[in-house]
Amino acid sequence: MKITGQCHCGTVRFTAEADPARVFACHCADCQIISGGPFRAVVPVPVEQVELQGTPKSYVKVAASGNRRAQAFCAECGTQLFATEADQPKTLNIRLGCVNERAQLKPVVQVWKSSAMPWLHDLDSVPAHGKGRDSALV
Repeated sequence: MKITGQCHCGTVRFTAEADPARVFACHCADCQIISGGPFRAVVPVPVEQVELQGTPKSYVKVAASGNRRAQAFCAECGTQLFATEADQPKTLNIRLGCVNERAQLKPVVQVWKSSAMPWLHDLDSVPAHGKGRDSALV
């Protein structure tokens, strides 16, 4: 399926051809920290199927395994955009948060689930507050 997206400020934009059957959620500590959330959801897309407008900034994170991953983000607003192999990028793991069609891209698998926050499965029982954005909470 064709996906489009952008960073929060719109400086970096992209279009890509993504396979919804490859979407996953990662619960590892690195993903929690870099996303600022309890997990990170991504869709892996071959580099040749992505068109970027704008130039993201990146840095290389060396995992405990020794894998070198380039983490790409917008230099203006800081939005996390994707991660890829640091030395010879083949696949961009595009963060679903910056994908316009994210509601249609349900994860099909979870990785590092042993690191998942224990309260995630309880969220359905947490009451909603207001009809949308509540400035007292956001």
